[in-house]
Amino acid sequence: MKKTTHKRPKLPKGWTRKQIDDLAKHYENQSEDEAAAEDDAAYRSTRLTMMAVPVDLVPQVQKLIARKAG
Repeated sequence: MKKTTHKRPKLPKGWTRKQIDDLAKHYENQSEDEAAAEDDAAYRSTRLTMMAVPVDLVPQVQKLIARKAG
């Protein structure tokens, strides 16, 4: 019988497992009204913009953002 090993997913830089678990719990326990209010606030932000990006361009956009942020 072949023994399989399960690798833990790589965490985002600077994040702990507890932070990820806490964030997941926040969204899992959020009401629909709370989620809608959070979405509305994000769209009203003057520091961010929301846009639709064709799926096939997402990797290129991510690379561009990473270059500009770095």
